[in-house]
Amino acid sequence: MNTNQSAKKSPVAKAKGFKKSRPGTYLAIGTSLFSAFTNIKRARTARDESDTLKLLDAVVSAAAIATGVALLVRELRRMSDDDILTD
Repeated sequence: MNTNQSAKKSPVAKAKGFKKSRPGTYLAIGTSLFSAFTNIKRARTARDESDTLKLLDAVVSAAAIATGVALLVRELRRMSDDDILTD
C-alpha cells in the first residue's frame, strides 16, 4: 500500500472532522436557530387553531432546540478554552 493513499482522508472522515470544528459548530447553531423560526410558525398556527396537542408539540420541540443550542454553545466555549490552554 502506498503511503500517499493512507495519508488521504476520505470524504466521510473530512465531514466528521468538520462537524467537530469551530465553523461546523457555528453552522450547527445556525441551522438549529433556523429551525426555531419554523417552530414558532407551528406554535402560532396551533394557537390560532386552538389545537392543544399541536401547541404542546411545538413547546416540546422548542425545548429540544434550546437544549441543542445550549450544548453547541458549551462545545464552542470548550473549543475556545482548549485554544487558550494550548498556546
